Amino acid sequence: MPVATPAQYAEMLDAAQAGDYAYPAVNITSLVTLNAALKGFADAKSDGIIQVSTGGGKFASGLNVGDNVLGAIVLAEACHRLAERYDIFVALHTDHCPPDAVDSFLKPLIQATADRRAEGKGNLFQSHMLDASNLPLEENMALSKELMKLCAEQEIILEVEAGVVGGEEDGAAGSHDTPADKLYTTPEDMLAVYEALDGLGRYMFAATFGNVHGHYKPGSVKLKPEILKEGQAAVMKKFGEKAEFDLVFHGGSGTAKEELEETLAYGVVKMNIDTDTQYAFTRPVAGHMFENYDGVLKVDGEVGNKKVYDPRSYLKKAEQGVAARLTEACEHLHSTGKTIFKK
Repeated sequence: MPVATPAQYAEMLDAAQAGDYAYPAVNITSLVTLNAALKGFADAKSDGIIQVSTGGGKFASGLNVGDNVLGAIVLAEACHRLAERYDIFVALHTDHCPPDAVDSFLKPLIQATADRRAEGKGNLFQSHMLDASNLPLEENMALSKELMKLCAEQEIILEVEAGVVGGEEDGAAGSHDTPADKLYTTPEDMLAVYEALDGLGRYMFAATFGNVHGHYKPGSVKLKPEILKEGQAAVMKKFGEKAEFDLVFHGGSGTAKEELEETLAYGVVKMNIDTDTQYAFTRPVAGHMFENYDGVLKVDGEVGNKKVYDPRSYLKKAEQGVAARLTEACEHLHSTGKTIFKK
């Protein structure tokens, strides 16, 4: 059962926290990207997190259906079946659900897990993200508390966010002109999050420290990982070591390896990777098209070359590209070789 049970997922996060490493969390939209994620983690002998956004779910359901819940369920069910062939654990997660999609996306998926559990099966998803960072913190926490209670009943971990990740990623909160002060979570914010959610169930916390979604050149984004250190220290000073957050790093594409490693020491156990894996998918496909221009197209009345316009010929390369980039992410986050499967 390489899709982790709730207890195994908790053990994964505990191991990362104790060992100062983190799991890449990769967004998928199709069977190709799902297989790439499983291959990447397996090649690295790392456990990992596979996630679906509202947009990814909608895409996966097809143009004629456009149902983000159905698409997310289809991908999750496929992962449950395919992951049985692997010797690492993966957890299934949903990414960046805004407040206005809670009733139409998150709650139906929580119910899908409840239905599955009632049939004697395991959780469909092991965790979900509420991104209410565009709300005032008090409103954010009120909604987070409501969802925490629903999730805890099904042994689901909730990811919450306070502070805004800049840029835009598949409908995620934030924009390219997000005010600078909104990109940094304060120690006071972190205390408020802990006080609101303590005792309701297990959760992860996406605190922001200058993160921006999308790709950027080194130096163009001012990350301040010390914000995580200061916030953790404030919370643990008041509530003890047990209050240490399981932190999540969003908007990590293009981040220097040294900055990534610094965040691991401050409690980051999950880092989202989407922009880089999207490029790792598209780059070999583009290369295939350029290298086989007169084969993928019927140029000047010719018939082309079925072997190179067969989608499998280039989607295999895309799968390999994503898997290789994900394996690299495991190395950077120090999860390589640390699967808890069979331990």
